[in-house]
This record gives sequence, structure tokens and C-alpha cells, in this order.
Amino acid sequence: GAKEGIVVAGGQGAGNALTQLNSPNSLFVDTLGTVYVAESESCRVTRWTWGAKQGTKIVGGNIAGAGATQLNRPIGVSFDRLRNLYVADSMNNRVQRFSIEKDL
Repeated sequence: GAKEGIVVAGGQGAGNALTQLNSPNSLFVDTLGTVYVAESESCRVTRWTWGAKQGTKIVGGNIAGAGATQLNRPIGVSFDRLRNLYVADSMNNRVQRFSIEKDL
């Protein structure tokens, strides 16, 4: 079995900086090893490419909200075959679909 884990996202304590995660609840790993993380306390989804020291904000932000570009405690992420991102937005009682840019 595995001897030890390797940090692939976060690891710098809880917080809203792009080097940190804040209550990661769900993740999706694509075929290139890119990790997408739903962070409930930061109300965002971040993307961590292979070997990255910090993530990129894909959707949401540090403030909870109910607008079309906002999240309130996201708890799940997934993609369809067209690369649309789906986010389970728990406190807004909805699932949102986002068309994200290929170069993100």
C-alpha cells in the first residue's frame, strides 16, 4: 500500500488565498491530472494543474451569494462530456452549470 500522501492542492492552512483551501468538500480529477475542488467556506471552485503551487479560481469567490456567478457552500463538482462544469450549490438549493474556457 501507499506509504504517505502527497499534497496536490492546498496544504498551506485554511484560508482564501490561492495557495490555500477552505473546507474542501468535493473534487474532480480530469484525464490530465488537473484537480477541481469545491470549497464550501470560500464559496468557490478552484482548479489545480499538475505540480501547481497555487490554484486558479474557476467560479465563485470569497463571499457567499445567490447570483449567477456566486456560490453558497458548494459541495460537489463534476463535468459533462462537453467540459461544462456542474456545481452542487448547497445553501442555494441548486445545481449550476458553467461553460468554462478551455485555456483556464
